[in-house]
Amino acid sequence: METILIVDDEKNYPLILSAVLEEEGYETLTANSGQAALAILESSDIDLVLTDMKMPVMDGIELLEQIKTKDPDLPVLMMTAHGTVEKAVEAMQKGAYNYILKPFDNERLILYVSKAASMYQVVKANRRLQTAVETQYSFGNIVGKSKAMQDVFETIRKVAPTNATVLIEGENGTGKELVAKSIHFNSLRRDKPFVAVNCSALAENLLESELFGHEKGAFTGAIARKKGRFELAEQGSLFLDEIGELTPNLQVKLLRVLQEKIIERVGGTKPITVNMRVIAATNKILKDEIKVGRFREDLFYRLNVLHFRLPPLRERPEDIRPLTKHFIEKYAGERNAEIPVKGLGLEVERLFQDYNWPGNVRELENVIERAMILCPRDQIGLSDLPADFKSQVYNALHFDGIPASAKLSETLTMVEISMIERALKMANGVQSHAADILGITKSGLNQKIKKLKVNLDDLQ
Repeated sequence: METILIVDDEKNYPLILSAVLEEEGYETLTANSGQAALAILESSDIDLVLTDMKMPVMDGIELLEQIKTKDPDLPVLMMTAHGTVEKAVEAMQKGAYNYILKPFDNERLILYVSKAASMYQVVKANRRLQTAVETQYSFGNIVGKSKAMQDVFETIRKVAPTNATVLIEGENGTGKELVAKSIHFNSLRRDKPFVAVNCSALAENLLESELFGHEKGAFTGAIARKKGRFELAEQGSLFLDEIGELTPNLQVKLLRVLQEKIIERVGGTKPITVNMRVIAATNKILKDEIKVGRFREDLFYRLNVLHFRLPPLRERPEDIRPLTKHFIEKYAGERNAEIPVKGLGLEVERLFQDYNWPGNVRELENVIERAMILCPRDQIGLSDLPADFKSQVYNALHFDGIPASAKLSETLTMVEISMIERALKMANGVQSHAADILGITKSGLNQKIKKLKVNLDDLQ
């Protein structure tokens, strides 16, 4: 139910207007001066201001100006007598939604109020959506407590407010697009579009049209002019995923855009100036691609103004537990069982730490999502894990890398030290929890730490 603030220094008008509008289902608040109206706006959620033009001390124009400095989108409907129509036109020029002449027809008033209030509801819905998106993609919501990820967060903080081009390198599933969105939604361009395109998903001719747009008749099937992603991202950010897959021809064209900020649609001759921030990502090491002639060196340096390397999950095993917790909470609503899942069983926790995670965070999320559907208990056990995942894990735990000349005692010692160090990292240094992970007593763990001379300082 929308709330309308009625402002008029005449005592009877607000009462009459309140009765008319409340009969239509609106809530109303009243004020007899501009100052009183501003006080109400500070403490109440108002959807429309209906104000008289002529009032002492602060007239309707002054009140309008004050309102627009606080909320430019809040509609203000001016009430005016015939003698002040020029003032009403001035109010329209300063942002008033409309004006209505006194005395007015109730139906006309209700029509104006309905349109203005409905318009503001759309504005508020868009604001809520924008806030939700910004919250979702704030760097605080990228899960990771490892030093490697903390370095990523710090870089986002520094990079986001700039307009510099960004290159993100990392394996598939490490979260490159999530970082790109975090950069955009923490930047000064956050209110403008974030446009993404996968450079490996389309053939060269289709990708060129997708990026640059095309004119009507540029090729068979081009029945109308179409704007490309560069134009759609105007004033915002363009995310070019899998940039390493661009053909040499498109690499040249992208280089020109980055240098000159000008594009031409396919089939067109008119240069179009564009203003967007380019964020590129790749699962390849572009310097290696340059060496073999598959990527232009000059384009690389244009893209690589600011650089991110997202570490694979195997390089930050301490993030597996918080990521697991995050995904369990995310998919909690998809469970059929009444018992909520609280975490992983110790066997699964050890298994997750042993695994190499070639699919990185995306693979971990997929495993948790499927396990949450299957698990009937409060902890995910081995039987809840997908069969194909378990076979991959067990196949990965082989000993082909151990030299044939290795002594059994030396090899077992190395394995024990590695497992103890890993368990202590998982447990954040808490030895009782590390002992639980390893399936031994705390005193047994203490004895092994001393016997094997495990350096606890290296685990801080």
